[in-house]
Amino acid sequence: MAATETLNLTPVERLASLAAVIAASFGVGVSFGVGYPLTALTLEGWGEPTWVIGVAGASPAVATILVLPFAPRVLSRLGPVKSIALGCAIASLGFLALGLLSSAWPWIAVRLIMSAGVAIPWLVGETWINLVARDETRGRVIACYAIAFFSGFSLGPLALGWLGIAGWPAFVFGAVGAALAGVPILLARRLAPDVATCHSRSPLAAIRLAPVAMAGAFIGGFSEMTYLSLIPNVGLAGGLTQSDALSLLSAMTIGGFAAQLPIGWLADRLPRLSILYGLAAAFVALSLVLPLALSHATAALGIAFLIGAVILGFYTIGLTIIGETVPADDLAAANAGYIVMYQTGATLGPVAAGVAMTAHPVAGFVATVVALMIASTVAVAVLRARRPAASAPEYGAD
Repeated sequence: MAATETLNLTPVERLASLAAVIAASFGVGVSFGVGYPLTALTLEGWGEPTWVIGVAGASPAVATILVLPFAPRVLSRLGPVKSIALGCAIASLGFLALGLLSSAWPWIAVRLIMSAGVAIPWLVGETWINLVARDETRGRVIACYAIAFFSGFSLGPLALGWLGIAGWPAFVFGAVGAALAGVPILLARRLAPDVATCHSRSPLAAIRLAPVAMAGAFIGGFSEMTYLSLIPNVGLAGGLTQSDALSLLSAMTIGGFAAQLPIGWLADRLPRLSILYGLAAAFVALSLVLPLALSHATAALGIAFLIGAVILGFYTIGLTIIGETVPADDLAAANAGYIVMYQTGATLGPVAAGVAMTAHPVAGFVATVVALMIASTVAVAVLRARRPAASAPEYGAD
């Protein structure tokens, strides 16, 4: 039984409710997009060793993984509007606190706290949108949600390039971005779905409700973060100039934005599991072609564009399957489990690829991402085969 919304909304009210949570996801994305580069650049400017910068970079994922098992109960107790307001307030105050610090370990501690706060709006947004969206348009709605989130994420580094990291402007920008994420939700609070019963089991238990979607979350996490973290290094190792290597990251981001609505449209018309397999096959093929393309900057940009289109699609499809598969009472826990699996992949993928690249920068990267994708896709097929035959419609009409 798929998740269904608990409010009797008119079509206009449903659209307004969805627009509010999609707008809020943009602000959450800004918070993430500012926090990562601001941390790396500030700690590097302080002369901190790379391993400390690495620990600081991993702290948001660690905080998210630690807090999400408890977040559904917070969501149930406070409701979606107060939960988002609390998370945005924690993140906003966290940015201002960072501006007062001048050493690494207090900075990392604040990043842990504010990242735990941001995890709550992230969870509420995914739960809200799957409760309100209709199944016949769920793929396109979630595609819009993903576009808004990653647009905000992409705006962060651009804003830092304009504001710089000296003084207060960057910290104030992050604080304002996090605070504004809560404004659309406050304006649409009457249209919020009822999440009072969305805590019937723990996130780890809820993972078993939609194992295929959870495997998709892991795929999305490792493919996105491994490429986004390391593609400039791969480009440099392949012979590109620094400018061209950095352009690969921009091409991937543009590709991701451009492809989400078409992927969402397909997800509303074709079996969603088949789309997941298709994205996995395209990912493997494009990754294998990448080393050849690196000898030509234009070809490398084209491959990066297509890779970006594929990797952001995993998030959209996986979250769509969650909404299609999981009952409303378990949706918050399932979304928490989904984010945990995503962050697990986002943590393990770059580490594994980074180790492999020490010996062979390009070949090690490609071998790692291809091996992880093949292993994960096989896991999806095995998990799908173990589902009862009666549950086949969960992933679209096969």
